[in-house]
Amino acid sequence: MSLFSKKQTEEPINIDEILERFKDLKDECHSLKEEVQKLREENIKMVDKVGIVRFNPFEGFGSNQSFSLAILDGNDNGAVITSLFSRDGNRVYAKPIKQGTSEFKLANEEINAIELAKSNSR
Repeated sequence: MSLFSKKQTEEPINIDEILERFKDLKDECHSLKEEVQKLREENIKMVDKVGIVRFNPFEGFGSNQSFSLAILDGNDNGAVITSLFSRDGNRVYAKPIKQGTSEFKLANEEINAIELAKSNSR
């Protein structure tokens, strides 16, 4: 029961009723506090940071049609996706990122995309 509930139209008539309403309000605030904490913990796992770097991997051919895209959560976990465009086709690579780094060798553009994502935090 909430202190602000529309169902409670009567004013408390004694100290016991007032104390009971404050207890109910305290319980409700505690419940809301727990819910907010749970939402914060879940939110840290959502996409929070994005960085993209366009580049030309092949001297003398085309323009900046290749890219590295870093997508990270609040703990700097996520992935970096790199697309290398050439006349013969397009290659796409994905590497997992944990705490801002990868167990796989990262190209300079991928490192730059990850750093850009880290700096783009909400």
